[in-house]
Amino acid sequence: MNMDAGGTAPPVLGLALGGGIARGWAHIGVLRALDAAGIRPQVVCGTSVGALAGAAHLSGRLDMLESWARGLNRQRMVSYLDFGLGLPALISGRKLGRLLDQSFGDLRIEDLGVPFGAVCVDLFTGHEVCLREGRVSEVVQASYSLPGVFPPRHIGRHMLVDGALVNPVPVSVCRALGAEVVIAVNLNGDIMGRTRVPEGGYARIAGFDILELMPGGTLLGGINGVARKLFRRDPDMPSLFGVMMASLNIILDRMGRIRLAAEPPDVAIDPKLGHIGAAEFDRAEELIDLGYAAAEAAVPDIHEALRVTSYGLGPEAPPAG
Repeated sequence: MNMDAGGTAPPVLGLALGGGIARGWAHIGVLRALDAAGIRPQVVCGTSVGALAGAAHLSGRLDMLESWARGLNRQRMVSYLDFGLGLPALISGRKLGRLLDQSFGDLRIEDLGVPFGAVCVDLFTGHEVCLREGRVSEVVQASYSLPGVFPPRHIGRHMLVDGALVNPVPVSVCRALGAEVVIAVNLNGDIMGRTRVPEGGYARIAGFDILELMPGGTLLGGINGVARKLFRRDPDMPSLFGVMMASLNIILDRMGRIRLAAEPPDVAIDPKLGHIGAAEFDRAEELIDLGYAAAEAAVPDIHEALRVTSYGLGPEAPPAG
């Protein structure tokens, strides 16, 4: 670690990347803005899609992730919906798993060069689990295994699901790994109150109606009946998928408020993303731009937090630079 001019080691900077499903593309913009400002976190922790973004950044694969995200449209999204009939989830996740395996290969967390933690939950005990070793692809899949959408991942003695259920913005994990100053990226700060019934009715509560993407109302060539039950167009009643997404929004909002109040970060980055649905993965360009703008606006606060913490003198600390 470099010393400053006075011989004092700068504080260890941590970055906590929160969960938020499709809104997670905003993390790409945040990471780009921090990098442009010369801010290099020495500890990175992520929950759910935050774990994916953090791992991609630390492994030098952020360009790859951004290119893939920007290339997603609704038809391509549907192509990844390999329905998990007979499994404890709507989607088996095998297609996405193969994509991650191809992208990360056999890369392990231990090889990332920076302390990294991916937050999950043990399905049977309810305990928070921070994965700090293992294959990046496998760990990331465990962290985003949203119950009911993706099947749990069995790693070691744990049956793991999405960490956002207990720790949507893992500030506490960053501190546990040695961070003295923590930047938190909360993707869900303004989502509640935004998920009212839109003009399209409850069928669009998750952001869009998947059935409208399919020519002739067919889905993947032959499970139209299953699709209609999961994503039905009923203006008076939300679909199963819509209920799950709306419920997750509530969990992310309420649990995030509780955890951030108990474990506040030194700097909070809160992109305003409430107008974007949890499943609107095809809005990467807008999400990345919003993340970049929010992080760019927070750069002075980050420098100030580092300066004050470095000297420990409060407002009388020597000026930055």
